[in-house]
Amino acid sequence: MNLLIVIVNYRTVVLTVDCLRSLATEVEAMPGTKVVVTDNASGDDSVARLQAALAENGWSGWASVQPLEHNGGFASGNNAAIRPALAAADPPRYVLLLNPDTIILPGALRALVAFMDGRPEVGLAGSHLEEADGTATVSAFRFPTVLGEVEGGLRLGAATKVLARWAVCPPIPTSARAVDWVAGACLIIRREVFEAVGLLDERYFMYFEEVDFCLRARRAGWPCWYVPEARVVHLIGQSSGVTDLARPRTRRPAYWFHARRRFFLTHYGRARTVLADLGWASAYATYRARRFLQRKPDADPQWFLLDFVRHNFLPVRE
Repeated sequence: MNLLIVIVNYRTVVLTVDCLRSLATEVEAMPGTKVVVTDNASGDDSVARLQAALAENGWSGWASVQPLEHNGGFASGNNAAIRPALAAADPPRYVLLLNPDTIILPGALRALVAFMDGRPEVGLAGSHLEEADGTATVSAFRFPTVLGEVEGGLRLGAATKVLARWAVCPPIPTSARAVDWVAGACLIIRREVFEAVGLLDERYFMYFEEVDFCLRARRAGWPCWYVPEARVVHLIGQSSGVTDLARPRTRRPAYWFHARRRFFLTHYGRARTVLADLGWASAYATYRARRFLQRKPDADPQWFLLDFVRHNFLPVRE
């Protein structure tokens, strides 16, 4: 097997089928490619509908559905397909994590695989992500740091200029380049990276699992790159609803705060985690006061600061 594509479905059948449809031509042009859709215990008719779609569209030769007994989150859903594939007699050279709320544009898969074939020292690579209207979205990032948290919370032009080198969301690159981490919506991983650092950390239910994995890979000598030639439409937040700005404002789910906290404690220790928490909370409180005085629209999650304080300074048992 050359390429294993894993799509994790949780009650997103329509999105998943559209994603598979966009893959059909790409897969046919790339022998040795298989797609596994893991269903994260949707508890509805997702598995039956997905299997019917494979049969009706003639996709069963390259795609399959793997029902899971429980919903362990994004990392667990991906690992359920990756683990047996790596242990098989013919393990894939590459694994591609792909969100169900994506549409693969022509040539994107071939561009990613060609890039990885041509750069054997690169361990992971991510695509250029864009909205349905072609507007580019940030998909290549820097690792979170204390100063990066301050910049992200403050949202002030002058501060951003000073702290630009630590900003988690830098300007979108216009050419292929090494980056700290890329969005897990479309992330290709060389088999040797799994052999070096293991699978995705299933202690992350959703969010920060790809940040954690890219950092572990970096420390094992496997850099991550951004490949703009691989264009993928990402219908942001359609799978989880967390980052969909078109929906009414809701509270950020607890698992997001748990994932963020786990990442900082795992990789930076308690002291730097406290500094990062204090830096973000104080900076964000300043931003909120400024936004209120300037009467600017509020697009942030409801009770974001209160929930942040509750989950980080008054943490409850997970």
